[in-house]
Amino acid sequence: MSAPICPLCGRPIPPDVPQSLHHLVPKLRGGKGGPVVLLHQICHSEIHATLSEADLARNYSNVEALRAHPRLEKFVAWVSKRPPGFRSRVPGGRRAGRGRR
Repeated sequence: MSAPICPLCGRPIPPDVPQSLHHLVPKLRGGKGGPVVLLHQICHSEIHATLSEADLARNYSNVEALRAHPRLEKFVAWVSKRPPGFRSRVPGGRRAGRGRR
């Protein structure tokens, strides 16, 4: 069986690579039990470093919208050139207005 494909970056997701499910509508914004997509962890981290839960719920509740966001579009162009097992810290800074945890 072939590896699933990450809908954000289009690369295969090997079983030994960190991966996670992304709720297209955040759970805290009414998405509990809603549609999810399997992503590389690096792709999932970039989504949450870029967009707030409110933005995700309002304007980015599907993969096409996520891929069209300027920062995510740039990220996808960068990460799609990396091998499927590539891991890195999320490039760039966290979005403005979000404090460190």
